Order: sequence, then C-alpha cells, then structure tokens
Amino acid sequence: MSRYQLSHLPRITGGPGARELAGELTAARLGKGAQVLLVADPGLKATGLIDDVEASLRKAGLGVSVFSEFGGDPTIASADAAAAQARRTKAKAVVSLGGGSALDLGKVVAAVATTAATARRSAEDYELCKRPFPRKRLVSLVIPTTSGTGSECTRTAILTRSDKAKVWLWGEELKPDEVILDPETTLSLPPVLTAWTGIDALVHALEATTNGNATPANNVYAHEAIRLAVSNLPDAVGKGSDLAAREGLQRAAALAGIAIDNCGTAVAHNIGHALGSLRPVQHGRSVALGMIATLDWNIEDDDGRFAAAARAMGLTSSADLPAAFETLVRGIGIKVSLADEFAGITATRLAEQMARPENAAMRASNRRTIEEADLLRFAERVLTQA
Repeated sequence: MSRYQLSHLPRITGGPGARELAGELTAARLGKGAQVLLVADPGLKATGLIDDVEASLRKAGLGVSVFSEFGGDPTIASADAAAAQARRTKAKAVVSLGGGSALDLGKVVAAVATTAATARRSAEDYELCKRPFPRKRLVSLVIPTTSGTGSECTRTAILTRSDKAKVWLWGEELKPDEVILDPETTLSLPPVLTAWTGIDALVHALEATTNGNATPANNVYAHEAIRLAVSNLPDAVGKGSDLAAREGLQRAAALAGIAIDNCGTAVAHNIGHALGSLRPVQHGRSVALGMIATLDWNIEDDDGRFAAAARAMGLTSSADLPAAFETLVRGIGIKVSLADEFAGITATRLAEQMARPENAAMRASNRRTIEEADLLRFAERVLTQA
C-alpha cells in the first residue's frame, strides 16, 4: 500500500438543458450587476449556443462581453488579449464555452486577469510553473461542448507559444469553480470531431490508470471513464443525435479529466504534444496514434494495471489491449497514417521534440522507463503507421 492524494472537484451541474443555468450559477457567486467575460469558441456562432449562454447571463442581471478571437490551438497572445479585455470591462467572472481550447483559454484568463497594472505579465510567464499565479482570480465557470479533453475538471491548461511549442500551465488557480455538463451542447459536433475528442478521453483514462502515478483510489474515476467511453463512443460518432450516447461520452470525458488531474498522463501524450508542435494535427488523433505506437511495448511486464484497464474495456487480458484499441480507433474513422501531413519530418526530429522540457513530465510519468533509444523507436513507429 502507498499514500495517495485526490484533488478537490469543481461543482458539477449536468443534464440536458443545463446550459440555461449559467446565469443563475454565476450570479449566485457574484450578485446582479457584475460584469462577465464570455470566452466562446467562434465555431459555435452558427449553433445558437453562444446566444443561449449570453441570454442566460443577461437574464440573471449580469453584464456580458464576448471574446472569440482564437483558433483551435489557443495561443499565448490570445490569452493575453482576452485577459486585457477582462480587465478593461472589469469582469468579475469568466464563463468558458466550447471545446478544450476555449476552456483552457478561459481558465488561464480567470487566473491571470487580476494582476495589477504595475505587475501585468503575459500568460507565458506562468508556463511550466515558472512562477505562481496571482493569489486572487476571477470566478471561473466552464461549459464543454466537446467530450474529450476533460479540461472542465483539471488544473491544467495548454497554450501555444509564438515558436509553435505547446506548453502547459498548472495550478489550483486554473481549476474551475463551476462545471455545466449539458449533452445537448455536443449534438452539433460532427462525427470526425466526436471521434477525435472522444478518443482523447479514452487515452486520458487509460494513461491515468496505468502510469507510474496511478492509484486504486483514482481508478474509480479512470475505470468508469474507460467503460463509458468504449460503450458510448461508437454510437456518439455513428448516431450523432443519440443523446444518451452523447451524455455517456460527456461523463466519460469529465471523469477522465478528474483521473488525469490526480495522476497525469504518459507517453502517448508526450508523442501527441510533440506531433502537434511540429505540424497542425488534432490533439485527440495525435495521442491516439501515440498510444497505438507504444501500447504493445508498455504492456510488457505488466504489474496488473493494464490488465485492469483491459477488464474495464470488456477484455480478458492486457494482451488484448493493443489490438482492441487500434480496432476502435480505426472503427470510428480516425486516420492512422501521418505520411502526407508529416512529409519531411524525420523520426530523429520527432524524437528530439519528444525529449524537450515541455514534454518531460509526460515521459517521466510513464510507468516503464523511456530511454533515448525508445523515443526514436516510438517516433519511427508513429510516423510509419499505415
């Protein structure tokens, strides 16, 4: 037996239509008349979801300013611009609506926007725990519209620097106060994005329960997330209007987020972040390809962690995991080959990116020690998979 620690959870409000409570939940923390910054994924404009949430906030007597000037991989510059808008409008809360990009961005803004005029820093100053966040922060409420990153339940955010490197920011100040899980917000997500984000949730859960930090206490979250992801992902992709499948996958993502918040990820995320730093490849897809490239190596000399994960997937042994995972990835339409997108990128270049400081924590948390030669082997595999 060993010691373990489980982090606190944000308050979670869930169910169809729960987004309508955004105003009520925010006003309960601030009172009427307060200003709110709504950080909203620009891709949601046509769905009416931004209007729904803004209307809920205004109905509760709150002032609203909207920030949507960011893309799929939010940058340090976008975080700084949003924080400046929060200060300019005297926002007391940040409501984040969208996928992991919008949630990560909004979480960072809530954490850094309170810095005084004489000590304002770029969000880059907080990367890789270079300095602590300000003691005070804005109220943070998040509404995920994808089921994958689990950012709604974590104290981590990923931003992209000007040199294209993806860097993580970490701290209790990033964890939201309120989470709204409304499966209706995910209904407009197309099959390919449902697949990419959903497989990210499964990789989160698999890594959290099999890496060197894994604990039986955290496995309560990770194993249930695995079960929910495997049982709901195919229908969420193939039958996008299936609200039950959407709700199950959304819960899987949140539980997997809790799991990685407690125990972290591992080599598949090391590879995924390295890939995304070199070429624009979607995160969920990249970590899935990283897991395909490493799972058979990782299950060698299994101490029971992978066997337990296999049982959560409905399998009989850890030996079944690599094939079952790859079959699921291919079955939901995720393209495995990177040949076209990564032409000109050598295995040596990818291995060097995997070894960079911003990816070190994911490498170190892997239960099986990863040597330099292993990095090159994994890089060759992920670039040549077909």
